[in-house]
Order: sequence, then structure tokens, then C-alpha cells
Amino acid sequence: MSSTGTVQPRRRSAVAPALWPPAILGFAFLVLPLVALLLRTPWGSLPRLVTAPGVVDALRLSLVSGTLATLLCLLLGVPLAWVLARAEFPGLRMVRALVTVPLVLPPVVGGVALLMLLGRRGVLGETLHTWFGISLPFTTAAVVIAEAFVAMPFLVVSVEGALRGADRRYEEAAATLGASRWLVFRRVTLPLVLPGVAAGAVLCFARALGEFGATITFAGSFPGVTRTMPLEVYLALETEPSAAVVLSLLLLAVSVAVLVLLRGRWLTGATP
Repeated sequence: MSSTGTVQPRRRSAVAPALWPPAILGFAFLVLPLVALLLRTPWGSLPRLVTAPGVVDALRLSLVSGTLATLLCLLLGVPLAWVLARAEFPGLRMVRALVTVPLVLPPVVGGVALLMLLGRRGVLGETLHTWFGISLPFTTAAVVIAEAFVAMPFLVVSVEGALRGADRRYEEAAATLGASRWLVFRRVTLPLVLPGVAAGAVLCFARALGEFGATITFAGSFPGVTRTMPLEVYLALETEPSAAVVLSLLLLAVSVAVLVLLRGRWLTGATP
């Protein structure tokens, strides 16, 4: 009842009752494995396992390579998304489909494809090795390339969607007032699509952080050089399952922190 004495009508729920059971099951399906991970964590051994030299090196390599892969995706993916969103040319739909192939391609297949391209006997790798003495496979650079290959489509899709959703009337108005293309891009377009770029960068970094298949195929697993946290978890699972649980928990904590802190700061303007 309101202050005037009139009875306010009860607001109806926007969700049909029949949707609640499958929604709860879906939530449980995604969350219960993480809960099981927490319940099975050997908390007493956690300090020893987390501070082991191999774990520290793997975590450092994962963060550095994930950051470099994200920067590479921003450098190449934003212009690519711009072309896909604003350009018109024959075969545009096919190009768009090819760009998103890594989203559905098994990561191991992506690693094999990178070997065929950049390996010592690859289409481009043979030339790099013969003429310049550059060998990319099984190096830290290969880790960055593999992570960027599987993560870039997330950035491209996000930025292209933001560009398509941006109101171009603001850009046209700025151009009518005499603003150059660079000024329109810097002062009008970029602020409009910045949330999409930020969202794509966060997803890109999170995907790169968890990459396994393409990395182990193209870069191998050498301690301190190419052995990232997902590879360290896989190897620990074969020799010491309790260590694999702890490392999985550590990787989960880092991933959740990245998604929560960066998304809250960049996409909603909220303070962490």
C-alpha cells in the first residue's frame, strides 16, 4: 500500500515459472565442478605447491604471454573488425566466416596449422629459417602466436558488434563540422566503441590464459620457455593429482580476478 492509501498492483515476474528448473540446472552444471575443486583442494599443501619454482615460472609465463597475445590481437584485430564492419567488398561474408573459424576449430588442429605455416619446413617458416635464421616453433614467441590465434576472434566479434551498433550520425555530424577522419575516429568513434574493445580485450586475455591445445602442439612444453599454467596442470595431473588440483585452483582464481576486476572497471565504470 502506498502513502496515499491506494493499493499498488503486484509486479509480475518477467520470467516464466517453467524456465526456473532448467535455469537452476544449467547454473549447477557450470558451478558444481568449481565447487568440487574447492572441496578437494589440499589446503595444507597449498603454500608449498603454489610457491614451487616450476609453478611460479609457469604462472609468470602465462601472464606475460597472455598480455602480449592480447596486445597483438588489439594491434591486428581492431583494424580487421573495422574493415568487416564498415567495408563492402566481394566475399565479405566468407572473410567474416574464416575469421571466426578458430572459435570452433579444435585448438590442437590450430597448432598443427601453425606448424604447417611457421614450422621450419612450413609455408612461411622455411623462408624465415633459411633466409633470416628465425625459428618460431617451441619458443616463447610461439606461445604468444598460438594464444593470439585462438583468442583474436573473440576480440574481432566484440569490436565488430560494437561498430555495427554505434550510431554513425555522430560521426557524420562531426565530419560535417569539418573534423578530419583521424579526429572523428579519436574523439567520436573510439569512445563509442571503447566498451566493445575493452570487452573483447578481456575475453581475449582470458582465452589466451587458458590456452592448451595449440600451445603444446606449436610451442611444446619446455620449463620456463613454453610451459604455461595449463600445461603445468596437465603434467601435474599425471604425477601428483593433488598438485594439479592446487594449480587448477590458482589458474581459476587468476581467471576470475581478471574477468571481475577488468570487466567491472572497463565495461561498467565501477570501481573494483
